[in-house]
Amino acid sequence: MAITAALVKELRDSTGAGMMDAKKALTETDGDMEAAVDWLRTKGLAKAAKKSGRTAAEGLVAVAVEGNKGVAVEVNSETDFVGKNADFQAMVGKIANAATGVSTVEELVEADLGGKTVATTITDAIATIGENMSVRRMATLEGETVVSYIHNSVTDGMGKIGVLVALNGADNGIGKQIAMHVAAVNPASLSEADLDASVVEKEKQVQMDIARESGKPEAVIEKMIVGRMKKYMSEVTLLNQSFVVNPDLTVEAAAKDAGVEVTGFVRLEVGEGIEVEKEDFAAEVAKAAQG
Repeated sequence: MAITAALVKELRDSTGAGMMDAKKALTETDGDMEAAVDWLRTKGLAKAAKKSGRTAAEGLVAVAVEGNKGVAVEVNSETDFVGKNADFQAMVGKIANAATGVSTVEELVEADLGGKTVATTITDAIATIGENMSVRRMATLEGETVVSYIHNSVTDGMGKIGVLVALNGADNGIGKQIAMHVAAVNPASLSEADLDASVVEKEKQVQMDIARESGKPEAVIEKMIVGRMKKYMSEVTLLNQSFVVNPDLTVEAAAKDAGVEVTGFVRLEVGEGIEVEKEDFAAEVAKAAQG
């Protein structure tokens, strides 16, 4: 029987299994949907799929640099405890290394990891460790020099916050200092030119509304807005921020004094932007008792 994309999608939707696992299950069972579900269960993949609905907001960010390219990858788990697991850490490190050869998360999950895809490796780990896991996102950065930094490191190259900084020029230590600044301050963009125009316009409108509350003439307000927007840019853009190592200098000026130019950065923090549903202890106990 021909294994169509529609069949693979149907099996994925019903079990939560990965695309390659669903396709293999259908191939092994000659397209029999019920048999394919049983095949996934016998391989422990259905068990893993049952966990796929649970929120994975913990885990690790790993960084890797190869030549002029750096990558940062976030691999999530349900609990911080798993992030301290040596097997999980080893898997995340291998995934980060595999990421240096691809450009997107979609390519990464299909990349080879010792004879298995990253997706299959993750699924096997879910079945073994018993928690939902996922490769949530990755980011790449290229430059003449790429420097990496991990904040709250649990082991070499991975922790809670991963930063990459690209420089023109040879790094003499300033790269790590700037990466530490990025980890601490979390700038919105490299420069004003990189900021989302809609975000800038919204901030400008807010500042204008605030200024108008003062009752000053429009001509005065326009001059006030120039100063306020300049202050805003100094707060949210990396190059214009006061350098945490030497607040008397901007990051751009500090880099220039060190003989380099900052051309880009990446910052990934574990769980950033994930909403986690929280229950109080009494509710959790009651829920467990009912189940």
